[in-house]
Amino acid sequence: MISTIDLRGGLPADLRATLPRADFDVEAALEKVRPICEDVRHHGVEAVIRYTRDFDGVELTSTRVPAEAIAAALEALDPAVRDALEEAIRRTRIVHREQRRTDVATQVVPGGTVTERWIPVDRVGLYVPGGRAVYPSSVVMNVVPAQEAGVPSLAVTSPAQKDFGGLPHPTILAACALLGVDEVYAAGGAQAIAMFAYGTRECAPVDLVTGPGNIYVAAAKRTLKGVIGIDAEAGPTEIAVLADATADAAYVAADLISQAEHDTLAASVLVTDSPELAAAVGDELAVQVAATRHVERVTEALAGRQSAIVLVASIEDGLRVVNAYGAEHLEIHTADAPAVAARVRNAGAVFVGAYSPVSLGDYLAGSNHVLPTGGCACHSSGLSVQSFLRGVHFVEYDRAALAEATARVVALAESEDLPAHGAALKARFDGGIPA
Repeated sequence: MISTIDLRGGLPADLRATLPRADFDVEAALEKVRPICEDVRHHGVEAVIRYTRDFDGVELTSTRVPAEAIAAALEALDPAVRDALEEAIRRTRIVHREQRRTDVATQVVPGGTVTERWIPVDRVGLYVPGGRAVYPSSVVMNVVPAQEAGVPSLAVTSPAQKDFGGLPHPTILAACALLGVDEVYAAGGAQAIAMFAYGTRECAPVDLVTGPGNIYVAAAKRTLKGVIGIDAEAGPTEIAVLADATADAAYVAADLISQAEHDTLAASVLVTDSPELAAAVGDELAVQVAATRHVERVTEALAGRQSAIVLVASIEDGLRVVNAYGAEHLEIHTADAPAVAARVRNAGAVFVGAYSPVSLGDYLAGSNHVLPTGGCACHSSGLSVQSFLRGVHFVEYDRAALAEATARVVALAESEDLPAHGAALKARFDGGIPA
């Protein structure tokens, strides 16, 4: 069901190339996406409606979701789901509220100050995927940090659903209602990202787009980066579990399955120094997969090249493996898990100990589940309040402080053959360098 990679004889020099990873060729999707984006750029909402008909089988007259549909979705929401969403919002807000930075004024020299101010993006577009699963939790994870950052204008889009009269899934609409979001669009795929980038007569253009999606959403983000800011090009979801002989095989197997049910390209990777645990997890997978609802999807994901059990000689080597892999989600199931977790350098989010599963983070931990994939955790962070803020330096020097700096600025400007830079300062002192 799941392959094994044995690295107990020593870790290869090119460790990253040895580790399992899904095929997710964004470049190959660009040729399909570029004309869609150009079509939306030139034909606006008519193009979005046309692609919604062609790709989603839904005939729309407007992409904007009526306010009464959003209100009705909340009214019809299952009370248990509403309670869970409200608690998810509360916990996520608690964590993200603490992320907001304060402005810092630094006196560099007497009379010379640089102040860093954190200013929210003016308008953001938040993409919530739809397809095999429904993701109201992604509404929470996108909207809450944007709100806590103080973004004054935000819009949510999610694919139109044939089963719901061309609207996004009602649970997604209900989540928007709970968060006070009243600007919602029924659009998905590359055409939705282009709608946000270029605007239509129904949707004003945005400055930044965040949220995960399929390969065409990722390709559209790459195509339009520069027209808009983006958070990341999200790929298939990933879980890595670093475990030793103390781990519970049933827990580990359940957590590997929980990510595999997302998509046939989802990656589930166990890294362990215990052959006995590896064998026990394999046995548990055979039992648990057979009992899960999405057995075919999970089986394909676990059997794919992106999933594997990686055997290592020690937890020390295991740490090297997971740091090279840079998983979207990393669980630590070892003796003294907090100490091992403290040595992790590359992961979107780290889940410490047997009672901190990824599923908790997906919904109710308070952390954000929009995280870097495909090894991008080696250089990128997950979505946070900071994603929606820009640090702007405000420079304020008085005459005396500028006078003190002028000779050095002139020297550096001359060294770079940019004499007008120095002249701009000398002009303030009757054309000369102040004494």
